[in-house]
Amino acid sequence: MAIVKYCIIFEGKCTNFDLVAMIVDFKKENDGATLILAGRLDTATSNQVSADIDGFLDTATDISRLTCDTAQLDYISSSGLRILLKLAKRYKDFRIVEVQPRVYDVLSTTGFTKIMHVERALRQFSVEGCEVIGAGGVGTVYRIDGDTIIKVFREGTTVDEVRREITMSKEAFIMGMPTAISFDIVRVGSQYGLVYELLQAETLSTCIRREPERIDEFARKYADLFHQLHDIEVPGGSSVPCAKEREQQQIRHIRRYFPQQSIDLMLRITDAVPDANRLLHLDLQTKNAMVQDGQLMLIDMGEVGYGHPILDLGHAYSAMVTLVGDYDSIISMPRELGVSLWSRAIDYYLEGLPSDVVKQRKAQIEVISCVRNFSWLALSDSFPEDLVNECKNLFDERVGCRKDYILDVCKTFSDWTL
Repeated sequence: MAIVKYCIIFEGKCTNFDLVAMIVDFKKENDGATLILAGRLDTATSNQVSADIDGFLDTATDISRLTCDTAQLDYISSSGLRILLKLAKRYKDFRIVEVQPRVYDVLSTTGFTKIMHVERALRQFSVEGCEVIGAGGVGTVYRIDGDTIIKVFREGTTVDEVRREITMSKEAFIMGMPTAISFDIVRVGSQYGLVYELLQAETLSTCIRREPERIDEFARKYADLFHQLHDIEVPGGSSVPCAKEREQQQIRHIRRYFPQQSIDLMLRITDAVPDANRLLHLDLQTKNAMVQDGQLMLIDMGEVGYGHPILDLGHAYSAMVTLVGDYDSIISMPRELGVSLWSRAIDYYLEGLPSDVVKQRKAQIEVISCVRNFSWLALSDSFPEDLVNECKNLFDERVGCRKDYILDVCKTFSDWTL
């Protein structure tokens, strides 16, 4: 850490102060580094700050990414702007983050926001005392008031991952899905959050739990939502990723939990899924659908992808029927109610098909769910150890000892044409 002190000229005399005008600190990680600037970057401090920065960067020759953290930078003058411009020319991957309003105004007025990556500081948000309306592997959803909910992401989630969810929401909305879009990323302590404005909306889980006598009506809406998704063809060049490839990446990510033969079996199952270009949510359980004015709206788009509907339905079956973990907490209703909803919804989804085809497709969906029962562990590296162990202990029962049956069902995947 470099500390720059300055002096004040008063009545012709130079008086030295121990008051710190500027603090410069560095953090290096792999091929990237973070430059932390705190205080006032002005004419009095810029020469020394520039020398300190050059001294660090000249010795760290393997840096290809530089992030400038200005959360504690109170002021910047033209001499300070020249330092930033010099850094932006030196590093193609250069970002200025956590910019406070006063400094952001300077960067915006001078045009810096148009020529380099500049991020405003995120406003802080508190969820203390707020109602929890859902919790899952990625985060927890709170109700702030009658019109507003906030999704707080699990510790360790990066801001780029949060931005990806916003991008997927926008893509799905443009393609025709009733999707709630958040434009406001906030901080909740050390975690990130997304704020959604939903007028008097409730989760589908809440509605079913409160009015179980309407379960058949809700099941029909739930099935229609899947159809609405799966009727959308994702165009080439879209930023929506391939769901099959992502599933395989997640399987490989959980190698530390399972022996290689188990990983190979899950990859073999996924390989059998036909290629397709339909829009998939990939986490469409009832807590991720909001009921607003009698219509369903999606709020959680972090796993959206394109591919064959069998993947989407298999993921939903894994959540609604064979979920590993605290069902009531994650799905927000009793398991028997969720299973009943799924049973009705899948019948509606497959309505009109011959009985033998319906039976086959239900078997195919169940087999895909066997992979999702375990691949979801890749969503975070901080799941409780007892939950991870529960998944490991269930693998043989759900997959290993049924290997021959599962592989036979995989041979029929190609029969599911779109």
